[in-house]
Amino acid sequence: MISVDEARARILAELGATAAETVPLADAWGRVAARPVTARLTQPPQDVSAMDGFAVRAADATLGASLRLRGAAPAGHPWSGTLGAGDALRLFTGSIVPDGADGILLQEDATWDSTAVTVKEAVKSGRHIRRAGQDFAAGDVLVPAGKRLNARDIGLAAAGNNAWVAVRRRPRVAILATGDEIALPGDPIPPGGIVSSNSHALAALVRAAGGDALVLPIAPDDRDAIAAAADAARVCDVLVTTGGASVGEHDLIQEALGSRGLRIDFWKIAMRPGKPLIHGRLGEVPLLGLPGNPVSALITAILFLVPALAVLSGLPAAPPPVSRATLGADLPANDLRADHLRARLAPGADGMPVATAFTRQDSAMLRLLAESDALILRAPHAPAAKAGEIVDIIRLDTLGL
Repeated sequence: MISVDEARARILAELGATAAETVPLADAWGRVAARPVTARLTQPPQDVSAMDGFAVRAADATLGASLRLRGAAPAGHPWSGTLGAGDALRLFTGSIVPDGADGILLQEDATWDSTAVTVKEAVKSGRHIRRAGQDFAAGDVLVPAGKRLNARDIGLAAAGNNAWVAVRRRPRVAILATGDEIALPGDPIPPGGIVSSNSHALAALVRAAGGDALVLPIAPDDRDAIAAAADAARVCDVLVTTGGASVGEHDLIQEALGSRGLRIDFWKIAMRPGKPLIHGRLGEVPLLGLPGNPVSALITAILFLVPALAVLSGLPAAPPPVSRATLGADLPANDLRADHLRARLAPGADGMPVATAFTRQDSAMLRLLAESDALILRAPHAPAAKAGEIVDIIRLDTLGL
């Protein structure tokens, strides 16, 4: 058995970013920039007023001064003249500041009629003017390559006059559940069978991590059927199987896909849940053979598949982010396998949450995973821990899954 860290490093080492494609900006949210997004104009393009008021010369706009009102220049309708001594021009937020003006008299600091403006508060030079290029200049990098675009990035790219952006193609993940005993939700359930949750859960996880999921029909415990189903994955970036990863008589993934050229890297990890996990390549397609138990499948997907999707998307290789919590209840000493305990979080002192592991940690109990807020991480051979000690956790809510 190898460690979780070694397993993840070996999985990620063989991966690279998908090809770039150009998409409309409206479709770019959540995608990873393949090239820097640069400004195609300067913003603001000219000096503009930051407030509603009057463009003035600060030297003229002293307390009590009366200025000539030369007209109005709403945003989008710049004034073509030059402001002279004793002049004022009505402006609004976003209006172009005319030549000759060096300050803005706020409308609440003035009284006016159709011909004159009286200054009730002296104006300082440069006050309330947004200078040309204050936000960015043409050619500036607005979004670096390798960043996942959020709503703020989309807005910034739009302000820079980008209608299209180059992004990484979404990684395509084929998901193949195996087993005579399982059926998809809504399908007839065989005698002694169960409903499979893995295909739907993993497909949702893939979409949340920025990929596209191809859910294959369930393959029975038959070598030829498994091999034939896996052939459909050759157009994908990753093949994920669930079930059949162990060494039982009906655990057929390695044997069935060997006929299709599967090369195994490893298939045991010193972790709980999820010890039987296959990593290899089916031709040119990376394979992750996850356990069949639903909790094991999802936790191993969080630890290995989500980082793999990040690398394929053009993001840096990294494990799920780890934070800290106070332990809410005692934990026994750990054995030789790294443990990932499903836990609830509660508010604690000094802003650090309190993590309390569920009493039962059965890898078939999906409901407890759904109710969990975090995974408590326990290293191999970790000593017993008392309530109140500090522990490492992976917060499930921060993963967006």
